[in-house]
Amino acid sequence: MKYGIDVAILGELADPRRVVELARAAEESGWDGLFVWDHLAFAWGTPSADPWVTLAAAAQATSRLVLGPAVTPLPRRRPAVVAHTVASLDVLSGGRVVFAAGLGGVEAEFTAFGEPSEARLRAARLDEALAILDALWRGEEVTHHGAHYRVDGVRLAPLPVQRPRVPIWIGGMSAAALRRAAAWDGWIGGADTQDGRMALAPEQVAETVATILRHRSGDGPFDVALIGVSVAGDAAMVRAYGDAGVTWWLEHLHGYRGDHRALLARVTAGPPS
Repeated sequence: MKYGIDVAILGELADPRRVVELARAAEESGWDGLFVWDHLAFAWGTPSADPWVTLAAAAQATSRLVLGPAVTPLPRRRPAVVAHTVASLDVLSGGRVVFAAGLGGVEAEFTAFGEPSEARLRAARLDEALAILDALWRGEEVTHHGAHYRVDGVRLAPLPVQRPRVPIWIGGMSAAALRRAAAWDGWIGGADTQDGRMALAPEQVAETVATILRHRSGDGPFDVALIGVSVAGDAAMVRAYGDAGVTWWLEHLHGYRGDHRALLARVTAGPPS
């Protein structure tokens, strides 16, 4: 199992410099990845940092950490811009990016800017955008005339370092999200509550993994990333999730767990292994 931190870049943590400090501490303390939220939380009154600026700063401050969003609401972003941004970050980081995508769960982040928020429409946009990202990152000349997006004979450059493309994880707990994840390279899900309790037992995670695998048609690598809370050295608890099929443990860091100093102390204490 690999270990990362998943930072809610809201409120006090909307300052990218604080996240860079966490990233440096994570790399020095044996963590394997840094993931950050992707929200327009200012639309509902909470300061929020841009995830891509934050990840780019962390890429420059580290040399080993895997970097990515957890997760990007792809239906409210333009696929061409996302493809360009992620490819540039992969080049900047030397091939350390994972792209995690989902429908987006906060309606205000759509409606406040005149974007449709209906779940069925967001799902259709997500699937269409993922197909465009896949083709662009592979270096294909893309011509796509879909229900929501159009691309006319475009080839992305520069391409990501990773070949054939950047890994794609899918977030979400619904049956549709699990089926969607099975078509890509991984699944990412939340297992903790706001007050710091694990709400998803290892047995439930094992059932989720089994459901995804039943829909898998290929035998390539597949990651299962679980967002949760632990204390340093609590190897037994996390090992139970590893036995259930989890390949990435993402320690959830947010303002409800404490201030920046408390979160930095948790990171410095190291992974729960």
